[in-house]
Amino acid sequence: MTAVLRPMMPADLPAVTALEHDLFPEDAWSQEMFASELASIPAGRYYLVADDAGQLVGYAGLLAPPPQPARGGRLEPAGQADVLTMAVATAHWGRGIGSALLTALVAEAADRGCTEVFLEVRSDNPRAQRLYRKHGFGAVGLRRGYYQPSGTDAIVMRRPIGRAPVSSSTAPVAGGSISGGSRP
Repeated sequence: MTAVLRPMMPADLPAVTALEHDLFPEDAWSQEMFASELASIPAGRYYLVADDAGQLVGYAGLLAPPPQPARGGRLEPAGQADVLTMAVATAHWGRGIGSALLTALVAEAADRGCTEVFLEVRSDNPRAQRLYRKHGFGAVGLRRGYYQPSGTDAIVMRRPIGRAPVSSSTAPVAGGSISGGSRP
């Protein structure tokens, strides 16, 4: 089975919200929250979905401001980016979709001139933590009681980005090992 990454559209929000509530019942984002995020594109947000033959099987979002004009006509690097959310339907775990989504987010951050990417991941989600470590993220802190209402701690992770853009792919994804739903 394959999935193709594409930009998230307002028409995707019912399926995104359903997947969100399935994977994160205690701290799910509402459809209104996702709509607000989409309204911030392209100013500082970037959202993708993984589409498998018309079925939405994953999504991810990034906060990454574009480079800002500086003196002399140069562009000032954006600095840091933040993975805001990422999830893959449990029936599609282990097919490379999470890796593809994360790679695309890091590539977009690099294209926007960001030098590092941060995320939060639930301390009780070792599968997602493994995915992030596999992609060069390392733990840099802990946010106690971050996820509400459960009070679950968040591990803060960081990945530096080199000066060269990270290549992304819109090709179909299949195979490989990845994480499923992960609230970064």
